[in-house]
Amino acid sequence: MTDPASPDLSSPSGTPTPPGPSASTTRQLRRALSHRHIHFIALGSAIGTGLFYGSSGAIGAAGPGVVFVYLLGGAVVYFMLRALGEMSVAEPVAGSFAEHCRRFLGGWAGYITGWMYAFEMIIVCLADLTAVALYMKFWFPDTASWVWVAVALIIVAAANLASTRWYGELEFWFTLVKVTAVVAMIVGGAAILVFNVDTGGSAGIDNLWNDGGMFPNGATGVLSSLILVLFAFGGTEVIGVTAGEAKDYRTAIPKAISTVPVRILLFYVLAILVIVSVTPWREITGEESPFVQIFSTLGVSWAAGLLNVVVLTAALSAINSDLYGAGRIIFGMAREHLAPSVFAKLSRNGVPVTTVGAMLCVLVIGVALQLWNATAADLFESIAALATFATVFVWLMILLAHLASRYGWGGGERVDPESLSFRVPFWPWGQYLAIAVILVTFGTMFWLAEYRSALLAGVIFTVGMSLLYPLSRHRTRSTDQGLTGQQGDPETPSTP
Repeated sequence: MTDPASPDLSSPSGTPTPPGPSASTTRQLRRALSHRHIHFIALGSAIGTGLFYGSSGAIGAAGPGVVFVYLLGGAVVYFMLRALGEMSVAEPVAGSFAEHCRRFLGGWAGYITGWMYAFEMIIVCLADLTAVALYMKFWFPDTASWVWVAVALIIVAAANLASTRWYGELEFWFTLVKVTAVVAMIVGGAAILVFNVDTGGSAGIDNLWNDGGMFPNGATGVLSSLILVLFAFGGTEVIGVTAGEAKDYRTAIPKAISTVPVRILLFYVLAILVIVSVTPWREITGEESPFVQIFSTLGVSWAAGLLNVVVLTAALSAINSDLYGAGRIIFGMAREHLAPSVFAKLSRNGVPVTTVGAMLCVLVIGVALQLWNATAADLFESIAALATFATVFVWLMILLAHLASRYGWGGGERVDPESLSFRVPFWPWGQYLAIAVILVTFGTMFWLAEYRSALLAGVIFTVGMSLLYPLSRHRTRSTDQGLTGQQGDPETPSTP
């Protein structure tokens, strides 16, 4: 049954969705996420597998100079999130940025952005499932990888089918564990450097330049690392998705987004700086998390085991959060008839169960990949490259929608900046910088042979879904005609 205190989030105007055949399609998302939940979801979205495991690939590609690549990637994320925050605070809707793209760029833009985000989340989940299998080999090297992938799927399925409030609570505790671990690693690594702790003669700030310089692999290494760095930041856009279920979105969303620069500097730049100072960059192999490798090198086996628990938590947290975000985006699209109407159904707890269930079924592919693949590390980087395409595509659409909202492109509505309570800084140069870096990323994927297959897969998905777009337009017309003259009570309870 609809929560009386929750406004209708099915459309940008707040107009109730026309009644369907059952109450499960007319229930609304509930504003169950508190400021504490929003803040930690935003914090946790920036600390995941891309940092704990994917950072090894980025370090191997760029060398110590990867620190500057993380700064550049962080700038892109910041301006993208500020743009998303501006639109989300002005108009918090189910479907978030997919709806913003539809409103300011047109129907196709909203349609392809929403489906690309769902595609991104599925791919990222597969990467995280791969990472789970790698982490578990720390304790169980002889157990088949697919066993741990299956266990992870069961855990995440249970978490995602709970209420939104329980999702927020789970992410709060997951994030608390991750933040504690990163801070402990930074403090421990800094202590090694400051007090000159004997680690066999390998630790020292001179590791930043004494093996080929800061950029030993040149521009090619920097651009290659950019792919994995942007992948690490993927999922941060979930902050905009939470606007539809935040109790006080006008306060919670701006506060959460405003902490992004500090989070990037602390949890990425400082953490990576410590890693490449304590461990020579050529010794970061990718066979295990560089965080774990630091403690293994120091001979602190129990600390490495504890940190492995943390990176497992991070992977499960990321999967949980990604399924949440994708489920809400597709739910919002279904309410706008840009996705099959079955995905517009909610349980009595306000969870889009059909959407979550469908995505969990797709993730079974991850189990198959583990069965057929013997080198999980290579699989991780391949999946990460594909996920990066989807990630930066969504970011590009968010940035373009924001520019369109300010400039009124194509004769669409134009937002008056003076009416906004939360505005982007450095307008419009920050947006142009972010767009330029994203375009460079696409160019890099075309230039470097190892990423072309991921680029091709992304292009094929975009073209394929675009060819299906006319079906959604037909669905919209048919639904509108079918609902003409109908009346109904959206509050009428029924079994979903």
